[in-house]
Amino acid sequence: MKISETSQGLPASDLITRKIDGLGDWRGETLGRMRKLILATDPDIVEEMKWGDTPVWSRDGIICTGESYKKVVKLTFAKGASLKDPVSLFNSSLDGNVRRAIDIHDGEEVDESAFKALIREAIALNSAGKSKPSKK
Repeated sequence: MKISETSQGLPASDLITRKIDGLGDWRGETLGRMRKLILATDPDIVEEMKWGDTPVWSRDGIICTGESYKKVVKLTFAKGASLKDPVSLFNSSLDGNVRRAIDIHDGEEVDESAFKALIREAIALNSAGKSKPSKK
C-alpha cells in the first residue's frame, strides 16, 4: 500500500484507522473488514481521506469510498456502472449512469471473492483509462 499524506500531516491510513475505531460499533467492524479486503486485493492501492472524513481507496483513480451512516456502511464505486457484477453486490445508487454502491447493514456479510473481483475490475478500468461509453 502506498501512503498518502493529509493536510494535517498525518498519513491518511492513520486517519482512516481513527475513524474506524471511533465508530466503536458494528459499522467500524464492517468498514474495517471491507478495508482489509480492499488492501489485500492489490498492494498498490492508495488510501486517502477526502471531503472531510471520507475514506477513499485509489489506484490510477478512485476505486471506491467508504462511508458510515446510522443504519448502513456504504461503499461507493466511482465507476461502478461500468463494472460487471454477476452476483449483484451493488444494491444502492443503481439509477445513476456512473456510480454504484454496496450498502451493508448490521449483521450482513459480503461475498469476499466477488467483492475482490469488483476491486480488481475497478483497478483495471482505471488503469485502462476507460469509462462507460456515452449514449448518443
